[in-house]
Amino acid sequence: MNTILLQPTDVLFFRDGRPMTGSLAGHGAAWPLPNVINAAFHAALHRGFPVEHSLLKGVSATQHGDHVHKIVRVNKDGRRETHDDGRHRRFGSLVTAGPFPVNGEHRWFFPRPADLQDATLGPALLPTRSPGGTNASSLPKPLRYAAANRLPPTKESAVKGWLSREAFAAYLRNDDDFGLDGHALNDAEFCDQEHTIGIEIDPATGTTGRGEAMGKIYSAHYLRLRDREQWRLGLLADCRKAEDARLLDNLLTDNACIVVGGQQRICTARRAPESPAQCLPVGLKLGADFRLSNGKALVKWVLLSPAIWPEMTDGPSHRGTERMSHCGGWLPNWVDPQTGALLLRGVAQEERKRRRSINASGQGYRSEDGADAISANLVAAIIPKPLVVTGWALPDEAAGEQGGAQSTHLAVPAGAVYYFEAGSPDEARKLAAALNWHGSESNPITIRNRRSTLLGEKGFGLGVCGTWQFNEDVPGRSGN
Repeated sequence: MNTILLQPTDVLFFRDGRPMTGSLAGHGAAWPLPNVINAAFHAALHRGFPVEHSLLKGVSATQHGDHVHKIVRVNKDGRRETHDDGRHRRFGSLVTAGPFPVNGEHRWFFPRPADLQDATLGPALLPTRSPGGTNASSLPKPLRYAAANRLPPTKESAVKGWLSREAFAAYLRNDDDFGLDGHALNDAEFCDQEHTIGIEIDPATGTTGRGEAMGKIYSAHYLRLRDREQWRLGLLADCRKAEDARLLDNLLTDNACIVVGGQQRICTARRAPESPAQCLPVGLKLGADFRLSNGKALVKWVLLSPAIWPEMTDGPSHRGTERMSHCGGWLPNWVDPQTGALLLRGVAQEERKRRRSINASGQGYRSEDGADAISANLVAAIIPKPLVVTGWALPDEAAGEQGGAQSTHLAVPAGAVYYFEAGSPDEARKLAAALNWHGSESNPITIRNRRSTLLGEKGFGLGVCGTWQFNEDVPGRSGN
């Protein structure tokens, strides 16, 4: 995969779905979601390499700078027409991961795991057994253990929002002695929020003070990296299709400029020499890496990027297989909502190739066929407040589309922690291979697992595995 560093030339604008008029400020200074960066590169590829006659028969050539998804033909009257049966999927093989903050020393930072509550790498929130071993609680199914805080109550917190790759790796291997100086940051240490007032522009005339824009102003927040020479947005990108990969290479020249976010803000893009294993933290992967309790291996999975698990209804899928109902939301679709049993399966490389060929033909397959079951159950979780993932489609006169708001999803944010009990160390190894973004590899060159049901190709659902222990098993600690 290509390791890419984006350097903003000015402030950036990443707004959410909230309005920008009246008393509401445009919330555009949040750290960008993965789908925003994916869309930026997808659009850049379309603009940089427009459709030509030689690529698709009967297609009118587009101009440099156009970003089209549908085949446009010119009729006898010279007018452009878009045909619903002429939709093409150029650059559909693009996959990305990120962005993450990167400093001038090429040190990558990631959202803090939710079980850390102080200025150390020792988890403050730990699953706790109920007194008497009954495990009776008001927790939603299938959770069994509540996460108790071992720290005394306080209104002040010394915890910081971002950990470096090195600190994250130390956290996963339970290295409480790792020094956090320079390895833990808050947002204010690398970016600022700027607020401005603007005048609305009439989209029909491109002017202000006329038409629908008469008398309208708006307020907006912008994201500014503190030192443009020091901080970057780091991401990984690749195209599975050889032709798309070649064009991505051509796009990433020394002076490449990418439009990122709203209001046509520009970032320069350049490659970095690091491999994915040198950028993203690598999770535990061996059976011996995980603690044991009552014969069970204890595995926790921490999200590096948000994940979306939609609600599902039972019935036949569009590929002809049976689909079971699932509540989704905070609970992964690959966990049984009643028992917590893991529904993922270990699949060999040859079986993966067979499944891809079946998918390519528009057919479905049973997940149990040719797969190895993993004996593990979800028993606890720490889930921060959800993120709203949405978008806005511009009108397309040629296609007759009105545009408007796109589907809205609630995503589990990065830093969420899921706790599993595996049947044995060997089952823990198989579980880690299924959940780690790098699978079972130690020095991966690509991303193996994206465990978000939606938008995985856009960088959602990346996670790493660590181990955990019960709160009452930690010497000198008790839950509050």
